[in-house]
Amino acid sequence: MSTLDPAAQKLLALMRQAGRPPFETLNPVSARRAYAASWEVTQSPGGDVASVRDMAIATSAGDLTLRVYRGHGTDPRKHLPCMVFLHGGGWVIGNLDSHDRMCRRLATVAGICVVAVDYRLAPECPFPAALDDAAIALQWVADHAELLQIQPAAIGVGGDSAGGNLAAVLALMSRDGAAPQIAYQALLYPAVDLTASSESYRRITTDLPLTAATMHYFIAHYTPDSKDRLDWRASPLRASSLAGTAPALVLTVAHDPLCDEGRDYAHRLDQDGVRVTAVHHNDQMHGVLSQGRLVPAGQVIGDQVWTAIGHALHTAAAEAL
Repeated sequence: MSTLDPAAQKLLALMRQAGRPPFETLNPVSARRAYAASWEVTQSPGGDVASVRDMAIATSAGDLTLRVYRGHGTDPRKHLPCMVFLHGGGWVIGNLDSHDRMCRRLATVAGICVVAVDYRLAPECPFPAALDDAAIALQWVADHAELLQIQPAAIGVGGDSAGGNLAAVLALMSRDGAAPQIAYQALLYPAVDLTASSESYRRITTDLPLTAATMHYFIAHYTPDSKDRLDWRASPLRASSLAGTAPALVLTVAHDPLCDEGRDYAHRLDQDGVRVTAVHHNDQMHGVLSQGRLVPAGQVIGDQVWTAIGHALHTAAAEAL
C-alpha cells in the first residue's frame, strides 16, 4: 500500500491498535453497533444548516423516513435544486445518522436541499427492498417539489458505496421512465457489480476497513439469492446500455475492492455518450469521505465533490428557466 495517504495509514494503525473486528466476523446487529461507534472518531463535523427535519411517508411496507436539509446560507424563500441521497453501508449497516454530517456538508457547500433516505436494510429486508424504498422516495420528492421548496427540473440522485449502487439504478430507471426525470447522478465509490468479479476484489483482501471478504458479507445479506446479482437492478454495470442516463460524477479510490467496477462504470458511461466526470484517487481508501477528522484529504475531496454537485444542479435549474 505504498501509495496510501500517510494519514490513512495512521488511521489504519489506530484501528489495529483498537482491535476493531472486521464487519464480516460480526452479525448484522453487532456490525451496526461497531459502525456507529466509529462516526464521532472519524467523521468531520457537518456544520450548521439552515434547516433540517425528518418526514415520514407512508408506503406499503410501512413508514419511510426522509431527512430534509437546506444548506446554511440558502434563502428560505427560494426553491432550491435537490439531491436525493442514499447512504452507504453495504445495504446492511448505516442510517440517517451515519451520514448526517456528510449530508449537512453537501447541502451547505452545494447550496441545495438534500433529502436523505432511511431505506430498509438487509438481511431483514433483502433486495429489492432498499431499491424499492429509494424509488418511492425519489417519486415522493418529485411529486412534492412545492412542499419541499425545490426545483423539479434540478433533482439529482447520489450516494456512496451501496448508496451509489442505488443511485445508479435510479438513474437507469429514470431514463426508462420507471422513475421521475433526474438532472444528475453522483456515484461515490459505488458498488455496481454484485458478482464481485473485478480484479480489485483479488487485490484488496487484507489490512483495510473494506476488503473483498467484507463486500462478500454485505452482498450475501443483500442478495441471498445469487441469481439476483445478475439483475441490472442489483448490478447496474450489467445493464445492456447506460446511454441516455443523467450526467454523472463517479468517484473512485484505489484502495477499495470496488475500485475497478467503479472505473469500468465511468468508462461505460463515457462510451455510451453520457457526460461523466470521473475522479480517481490512487492514495485513498474506501470511505474517505467519512474519514475527514483523521484523514484531512477526506474533507478536501468531499468539498470538491459537493461543489461539483452544486454546480451541476444549479446549472440544471438555470437551464430550465
